Amino acid sequence: MTESSPPIIVGTRGSELALVQATATEAALAAAFPDRKIIRKVIKTTGDRRTDVSLSEVAKAEGTFDKGVFIKEIEEALTAGEIDIAVHSLKDLPTVLGAQYVLAAVLERAPIRDVLVMRQPGGLAALPVGANVGTSSVRRAKQIQWLRPDVQVTDLRGNVPTRLRKLAEDGNHDAILLAEAGLLRLGFIPTEATGEFEEVTGISGLFVTRLDESEFFPAAGQGAIGLEVRAGDAPSRVFAESIGHRETWLRISAEREFLRLLDGGCHTPVGVYSSISGDEILLKARVFPEAGGTPTSGEVRGTDPFTLALELFNSLS
Repeated sequence: MTESSPPIIVGTRGSELALVQATATEAALAAAFPDRKIIRKVIKTTGDRRTDVSLSEVAKAEGTFDKGVFIKEIEEALTAGEIDIAVHSLKDLPTVLGAQYVLAAVLERAPIRDVLVMRQPGGLAALPVGANVGTSSVRRAKQIQWLRPDVQVTDLRGNVPTRLRKLAEDGNHDAILLAEAGLLRLGFIPTEATGEFEEVTGISGLFVTRLDESEFFPAAGQGAIGLEVRAGDAPSRVFAESIGHRETWLRISAEREFLRLLDGGCHTPVGVYSSISGDEILLKARVFPEAGGTPTSGEVRGTDPFTLALELFNSLS
């Protein structure tokens, strides 16, 4: 490394999943820019420190949106020039960023489904009447209560391994809802399903059911790793864009634009997902009324992600 080639400093949360995502980003950067040293800076966020109360309560105390508690300190490090690229779980990033920041790229997306983890096999149908299901996501809570109105949903915080251990050991929950991508990246399940009801690797007595995204809609951007940079930092933007994945970018652009039009933050009970075949994007959404009741849903197809998002929004308005 010469004086003309300063290091690329990557900022990340310190959870096990965040570190796996940072490692993937660093590996891609190292392959694309072998003359650059890659440095990692781990940043503890408000959401990481406050696991004793719900995300909405933390957000209220901080004066921010629910999952903004996971990015505030990382964005502050960007502003201060302490890091060059911030690595996020994309679903934690608001659809509208501050003017000083830009989402520069996304890595190739992992599977987007949600999963139901239980202490016995059987999936949704096997949940006992009145079962207690843990999640910190309003979207997941609304959907499972829509599909199984009899179940009780309670707030469950903590990183992925912590939630799994709580389910296995404390007996307070019959099941929990998580993202398939997180379980994959941490090695708890294989890339390909081994059966309808799979055991969790490394934690005995837990079984996973991968929920079909056409029945249980994921969050916008779920499974994607987002790379955020300073708006005026052209070199860092080039670094990020150089390792970005085009098809994932098209899909998440449609999903996030729909959420923006809906004026929905991370707290909004809306599921949205996409797929792409050739040049055609399929975009679907399910929006739950704030006051409860039957959700509205729709789907559109086309080639331009922003036009698609507007068409879907208009069809549900």
